[in-house]
Amino acid sequence: MQFPVSAILLYAIVAAAVLIYVPFLLVGYARAQVGYDVSAPRAMFDKLPPYAQRATWAHQNSFETFMVFAAAALMAYATGVDSDLAAWAALAFVAARLLYSVFYIANVPLGRSLMFGIGTLSTGTLFVLSLLAASS
Repeated sequence: MQFPVSAILLYAIVAAAVLIYVPFLLVGYARAQVGYDVSAPRAMFDKLPPYAQRATWAHQNSFETFMVFAAAALMAYATGVDSDLAAWAALAFVAARLLYSVFYIANVPLGRSLMFGIGTLSTGTLFVLSLLAASS
């Protein structure tokens, strides 16, 4: 059974929103290990181990990229884009963002950069497809 492209776009937005918080699970674990300071949670950043600092950065970057992707996916949804390319772009974004966090936390800069590029290309693809659909 194949999902309609419109459903894939919406599910991809939900999945990308959930992925924002995946790196933060490691941050929470690290905070518990070093002793969580409720009065100054951001001040304890320097006390976190390097993997948790990278997880914090991955978490923050996920917010930044999510906004642009959500706009692109919603544009594709609103303009009725119905192509396999749009579905693959949305799925590629979600996969790339998951791997982006994994590579960032594991300190694999080349993998992280490659995943960032794939995510950006996926978002750009959705924008272009939306503009083409709107102009036809």
